[in-house]
Parts: sequence; C-alpha cells; structure tokens
Amino acid sequence: MSLSTSIIAATNFTATASNAVNYAAAFAKVKGSRLILFNSFTLSIHSSNSRISGDNMQLELNNSEERLKHLADDIARLYSIEVESLCLYSSLEEELPLLIEKNQTELVVMGMAERSIEQDLLGNSTTWVIKNVDIPVLAVPHSARFVSEKKILFAFESRNLESIQKLSWFSQTAEALKAEVEFFSVDHRVEEMIEQQQEVIGEKEQSEHRAEYRFKSIRSSDVVREIKKEIENYNADMLVMVPQKYGFWDSMVHISKTRTMASGLQIPLLSLPNF
Repeated sequence: MSLSTSIIAATNFTATASNAVNYAAAFAKVKGSRLILFNSFTLSIHSSNSRISGDNMQLELNNSEERLKHLADDIARLYSIEVESLCLYSSLEEELPLLIEKNQTELVVMGMAERSIEQDLLGNSTTWVIKNVDIPVLAVPHSARFVSEKKILFAFESRNLESIQKLSWFSQTAEALKAEVEFFSVDHRVEEMIEQQQEVIGEKEQSEHRAEYRFKSIRSSDVVREIKKEIENYNADMLVMVPQKYGFWDSMVHISKTRTMASGLQIPLLSLPNF
C-alpha cells in the first residue's frame, strides 16, 4: 500500500514558523495530505558558547523532540488531520531533500523572513529551499492567515506556461482551494497565455474545474514593481512565481526577483520549481 502524499512544514518554534505550521495544517486538510513537522535541531547560542557536554546536548535534543511532538498532537487535534513529527540533529540543507524523497512530499511550507538588505542579498533558509528543491515551496509571512476560496496571482516572465513544471499540480491545488487565478505576465500576450494554459490543463479538465482563471498582460521593465502593484489591484491572497535559474557568476551579482519577493511580502509566496 503506497503512502499518501505529504506536506512538510519546517519549524524552529519562532512565531513566524508557528504561523507557517498552522497555515500548512489548513492547507493539508484541504488537500487531504499528511503533515510532517520537521525541526532541524541546533544548539542555542548559550549552549554553544558554554561548550555543552554530550549528555546535556542530548537533553536539549530530547526537549526539542518532546516540544515538537506536543505541537504535532495539538495540530492533529485542532485540524483533524494526520500529523507526524521529526526532530533531527542535522542541517536543513542536508536532511530536507532526503525527507522529500522518502515521504512523497508535494509541498514544503516555511516561514517568510522579514525584509532586510541582508536577506535580499544573501537569502535565508527559505530562499535556499526555493532554489534547491524540485517541488513547490510555500513561504508564509507572519501576518498571513489561511482562507479558502483564495484569489491567486500567478506572475511569470520570459517563459511559456507549457514549460513550467508542476503546473498541473498547481491547477489541482487551485481546484481544491476553489480559487480564482489570475495569470499575470509582463511579456506575454493574453491570447498566448490562454492557449498555453489550455495546452497544459486541457479544455475538458478546465471546464470541470472549480477554479476560475483570468489573464492579464502588461509591458514594463520593472517586473517587481508591477507585481507588487498587481497584488494590491487584484487583492491577491497568494502570489505564485517560478524562479529563474542563473549560472554561478550571474548568481553572484543578480538579486533574484523571487528572493526579493520572498522577504517582506504580506501574502504567502508559492514557488514552483524550475528544473
């Protein structure tokens, strides 16, 4: 018997991460997925500076495991979903790809960092995950609350809809959320977007969809500014983007639009993989 798909919510027990966990739980309930709470255990600064003993380090790990287990029990009871917990003494970067593969994971949910120049330039754990995993990643800001029947703004540039991986998964997710979706582009004509979307989703499937699709196209050299304006104009509840890939030297000087949007945004950002 095959496992059902899962959603992984990474948490470090901060207020932002805790809000993302609750958002992930509501999302999992709508999707009918298992929820896995994952904590990449690290020692506190005080413990690190005091050269903690092996026994005391194990005690801290046990405390984190117990805390995560209590959280999983509370979430399972509150949302009536299946919840597992996993606390490991390893880095997020090392462990998360293995967990994704092992658990048939369809989505990773993480908290979204507050805006700062450092975050824009160097990124953080969330932007690392967005860049390096091959499944959708949902970054949730501290102020975001889960609502059904969402208005989703799908912003994209310099690519065809047919080339976007996981677009069919997104379509199924929009249906589960009973969402209205606006495909928004700064360099595609509306007619092209409609034709491409029908190629991927299919006209028959679309006609039976509970999601509603809209299309809007503009011409502008300032993509980030136009996306932010459209978020307000459309009153979007969620933003979807597909990060561009750059070579090593390009990445050293290029500030990703997805990374820029993934810090300081007031609504969740869903990033679809670009592999």
